[in-house]
Amino acid sequence: MQNKNKTVVKSMKLLDLFRTNEKLSLNDMVQLSGIPKTSVHRMIGSLEDMGFLTKNEDGKYILGMLFLEFGQLVADRLDIRQVAYPIMKELRDEIGEAVNLTMIDNQEAIYIEKLDTNHPVRLFTKVGRRSPLYAGACSRIILAYLPEPEQEEYINVTELKQYGKGTITDKDELRTILQKSRTNGYTISHSELENDTSSVAAPIFNYTGQAVGGISIAGPDVRFQKEHLPDIIEKVTAAAAEISKKLGYQSV
Repeated sequence: MQNKNKTVVKSMKLLDLFRTNEKLSLNDMVQLSGIPKTSVHRMIGSLEDMGFLTKNEDGKYILGMLFLEFGQLVADRLDIRQVAYPIMKELRDEIGEAVNLTMIDNQEAIYIEKLDTNHPVRLFTKVGRRSPLYAGACSRIILAYLPEPEQEEYINVTELKQYGKGTITDKDELRTILQKSRTNGYTISHSELENDTSSVAAPIFNYTGQAVGGISIAGPDVRFQKEHLPDIIEKVTAAAAEISKKLGYQSV
């Protein structure tokens, strides 16, 4: 912390509140952040002047349009997203289920692209959503391919919380599943982040052989019965291999 600008750190703490709150008043931010009111007032003024925050019609603060511009720049410059999109679209059209693309960010998986199914019954997932690395196929496939010391450190320090009825909360069971996923080249989840949902995911590698993301096919579990899984697994692993190849990965 001693090498960081304290005002910048506090300003980021205020902005971080908007991850889970659509709009906030000055007093809301003071209460949630624990920062003195005079400091919050001063920082809000600067953030508003720069376009990071704006006031809505009821006088509360919301994120400014500058975030939309920055967000689009980040998305446009993610090579993996540009490479993966047409392959994801082909996969979605072929199999008829939602297709997700994730990357690791600060010890979490973040969804950087999604193509919805045309089915009326679908999952709630959106670009920017975060999930723990141990829960859900598209998150866990990234964890499965982390270097072993990093993987073990993550497991040791992470509390495995229950999200759905199928969430893995036993660390030894998680280790076993991660090893199996790495051996198989894919992983399957059932009701881990949301009940009655299933997902099949495969890893995406870059030119150095590092797993930089995951691609998954996901939907209600009634459409992921045992007789359907071989075809889903084949298609998602083939899509992941194609994306990896376009990123310069050469399989041994």
